[in-house]
Amino acid sequence: MYDKVWLIRKWSSGLLAILMLIFVSACGGQQSETTSTTGSTDTTKSQDTTKTSRLNTVKKRGKLICGVSGKLPGFSFVNEKGEYLGLDVELCRAVAAALFDDPNQVEYRNLDAAQRFTAVQTGEVDLLSRNTTWTISRDTSVGMEFAPTIFYDGQGMMVPSDSGIENLEQLQGKTICVKSGTTTEQNLADQMSKRKIDYNPVVFGDDDTLYNSYVQGRCEAITADRTQLVGRRAILPEPDKHSLLEIVMSKEPLGPLVANGDSAWFDAVKWITYALIQAEEFGIDSSNLETFIDSSDPNIQRFLGTEGSLGETMGLPNDFAARIVKHVGNYGEIYERNIAVPFDLERGLNQLWTEGGLLYSPPFR
Repeated sequence: MYDKVWLIRKWSSGLLAILMLIFVSACGGQQSETTSTTGSTDTTKSQDTTKTSRLNTVKKRGKLICGVSGKLPGFSFVNEKGEYLGLDVELCRAVAAALFDDPNQVEYRNLDAAQRFTAVQTGEVDLLSRNTTWTISRDTSVGMEFAPTIFYDGQGMMVPSDSGIENLEQLQGKTICVKSGTTTEQNLADQMSKRKIDYNPVVFGDDDTLYNSYVQGRCEAITADRTQLVGRRAILPEPDKHSLLEIVMSKEPLGPLVANGDSAWFDAVKWITYALIQAEEFGIDSSNLETFIDSSDPNIQRFLGTEGSLGETMGLPNDFAARIVKHVGNYGEIYERNIAVPFDLERGLNQLWTEGGLLYSPPFR
């Protein structure tokens, strides 16, 4: 009797174990199938998003329409040959290089401060690369999407060298030229209010009118981003007669931006910008690119597109980063020829993070 009970219990336990194994296997197979289906759906959605994105529009058109200032030496201006030059221009060229393997496939639109956001919102331009400060209101209520910062600046003040003015307090009761429709105007008001300094703002909507008015003596000081002041001072009739005060009045993270709500286009611009920074960190530049093509480093292989499919998954050529470096160079090269050499400005915060600066790219993997 005892043996029969033991056998029944043994048989029941074995049957239960088999049933549990079948159940777990079935659930496991179902979970795997669901995961696979979900992954496929996500990929399809990504492809559909790319097809309806401005990214696809730009590729079909065969050129990029880029909004710039056109009047700011070092960032975007037109030389005597009619060529667009500057840091902001180079970003436009990098996008064209990534998409078309040709940095010249760009149509530039000169936009003033009042026009720039409307031009992005209405689709007049694909991309705005116009020394624009990233702020919370512009990133939210204005409907912009900011790509990585390509230049960390700060607001400054310029005065005639013989004025004797050395600090903001000495601007009490004086007139200050400032551009309307910019963060500069609000920053000036905030700084002077905080210090209880009364001043008379003279507001202009155009850069040329702004600086011409200052030179003509309509105001006793002029305020703008420090690099803008340095760049414009260089082309004033007598640059040495004007000095920048030793003060930084604000944080001005400058970078390219696109319209909100288009993740595929935003991702493309974002990672093209990061590619400039990462190339410098890898030590890859326009003169040594070929020596890295056969690199055995998997990080560099993925970055240059010789392995993996990082470009293809977001609608770009797989070698988009290599194209950028080939035609435009890395961030360090761009800074050197547009900012450092012409204006003798040290990089400061615009160094790589490995050199104590703020430029940092997420991993390409």
